Amino acid sequence: MPRMLSKSQVLASRQCQRRLWLEVHRPELRDIYSAMLQRLRQGHRLEKVAHALHPDGVLIGRDIPLHKALQATADHLQRIPYTPLFEATFSAHQVLVRADMIRQTDAGRTLTEIKSSTRVKPYHLIDCAIQHWVIDAAGYPVSKTLLAHIDRRFHYRGDDDYAGLLRHVDVSERVEALQREVPQWVVAGLDTLDMPKEPAIDVGPHCTDPMACPFRHHCQPDGTEYPVNLLPGGGHIVAQLQAEGIADVRDIPEGRLHKVLQERVRIATISGRPYVGQAIGATLRTLPYPRYYLDFETTQFAVPRWPDTRPYEQLPFQWSCHIEPEAGELGHAQFLDTTGESPMRACAQSLLDALGDTGPVFTYSPFEKTVIHRLATRFPDLGPRLRSLAERLYDLLPLIRAHYYHPAMKGSYSIKAVLPTIAADLNHEALGDVHDGVGAQIAYEELIGKTTALSRKASLADALRRYCALDTLAMVEIVRFFEPANSARN
Repeated sequence: MPRMLSKSQVLASRQCQRRLWLEVHRPELRDIYSAMLQRLRQGHRLEKVAHALHPDGVLIGRDIPLHKALQATADHLQRIPYTPLFEATFSAHQVLVRADMIRQTDAGRTLTEIKSSTRVKPYHLIDCAIQHWVIDAAGYPVSKTLLAHIDRRFHYRGDDDYAGLLRHVDVSERVEALQREVPQWVVAGLDTLDMPKEPAIDVGPHCTDPMACPFRHHCQPDGTEYPVNLLPGGGHIVAQLQAEGIADVRDIPEGRLHKVLQERVRIATISGRPYVGQAIGATLRTLPYPRYYLDFETTQFAVPRWPDTRPYEQLPFQWSCHIEPEAGELGHAQFLDTTGESPMRACAQSLLDALGDTGPVFTYSPFEKTVIHRLATRFPDLGPRLRSLAERLYDLLPLIRAHYYHPAMKGSYSIKAVLPTIAADLNHEALGDVHDGVGAQIAYEELIGKTTALSRKASLADALRRYCALDTLAMVEIVRFFEPANSARN
């Protein structure tokens, strides 16, 4: 039986032949990222809503054998062509596609591709072009192609009313213009599958365009401990260095980098010693007590869950705050919604109750200020106090970026990269179930799920509390590390 390519594999081949070869021959080398899992979850939820918006539609199940899916598609298109058909399955020229939705209208057959993004992206057109080409070749000419994406302006009112969630964009002309290129993509993909060895393709910008490749770590050159792509704000200089055969930061010639942060990274990496600016401690010592260290966890649903929310709106469900009433004293307050109901009001009120009216509130990004201002807009009666709280926020990230770098950070100024360099015993990776923000979103969605067992809910709640608390404890450790006037670090 000849080899078959799926639509996803053709897309993978266009991004990088090495990626396609690895997906087929060495899938065990794939890294599974939390963000990847979250995209899949959001996509599945959107599919269900899209189906519900067409209650007369018919779903061709993915759990049936391929030959039965092909036959069921043909049968339905012949018997009830005007009925929406979901996951319609087609095969031609050694390519298999499953269409999100296809239906006959008086004007012809319409193909609809459903995406959880909020706009049409170039690779969406390529996706549609592959489907269009295969469906046409299978004997079902397509007259119109629609790209249905999420409309950010959609305001969910409740009661599972999602009419208007999807915006349908006619991409027919753009897809038609790509039709002549599809056979070339298919031939390239099939040729890649037949390669006896993994293609020798170096890492480069294609590794994240149009999406992050799950084989990036595998493809990193052996022995490259400090790859040049860790340079902050690398962009064009990284591509130039890679084109010149320079793979490691330690091999970059002096004078080659012109940005201060990049040169700082190069020098620290070569010397093996951290850079610490004198101003960091002096700045921190000017800040009074009581001191608060705040971090939010938020979720965002492609398909809104709670009334009066919009797609992808950042909605806080948890906060942690370590509190120093005076130097040497440390307490902790926290909030985590476990009910599954809209958590924002309780989140805002509990925050105001815990953080008082005076004292700096340390954060490690401008995100917390944004969240607080949005809560103030959502709840006008709490608005004045929330806006006053927002004025007390002090973002540590710009201070650290301006005055600190350790080689072990490998180009990242995230709190997860900084913390191990100043407090080796504190590490997000050791947390288990939840160790990053996207993982926290996934855990929260499972926590509030109606079918989640009580024991699992308790475990997830504990993991979320430990994760969020570590982020705020990390800020405490950062301030305590750099603040002392008599420290050799300053």
